[in-house]
Amino acid sequence: MAGLWLEEFEEGMVFDHALSRTITEYDNMQFSLMTMNPQPLHIDADFAAKSAWGKPLVNSLFTLGLLIGMTVGDTTLGTTIGNLGMSEVKFPAPVFHGDTIRARTTVVSVRESKSRPGQGIVTFKHEALNQKGDIVAVCERAALMRAKPAESA
Repeated sequence: MAGLWLEEFEEGMVFDHALSRTITEYDNMQFSLMTMNPQPLHIDADFAAKSAWGKPLVNSLFTLGLLIGMTVGDTTLGTTIGNLGMSEVKFPAPVFHGDTIRARTTVVSVRESKSRPGQGIVTFKHEALNQKGDIVAVCERAALMRAKPAESA
């Protein structure tokens, strides 16, 4: 499904996104190294084994990026102008190698832009859930969206 136009969103809409993904050790290691994050809880198995978690944690920014990415096809693919910001970001449960993540989105609010005709702001609440149904990441995201183009004659 392609992204929706501004007018197609309604407060309270819920999307249970079809995509899911199992996170691998490679994903976590590569993301941590690409973003220059040397946190041993992510990249040092021996260090992580001696931590409270007993094994490496998946980098939370990878989890957040994955969450947002999994939502694009159903919500903003080709219809967004850009992200305006993310707030209320939380990671209520850890993510480990081998966890399978899925996403759910709720539309929090929809409004036309006061300064940009033909555009508006949609606020989404995104939740990432693991294979057990535990919520592992949450954020609210404001997206600047396009209104549906006028039909040409």
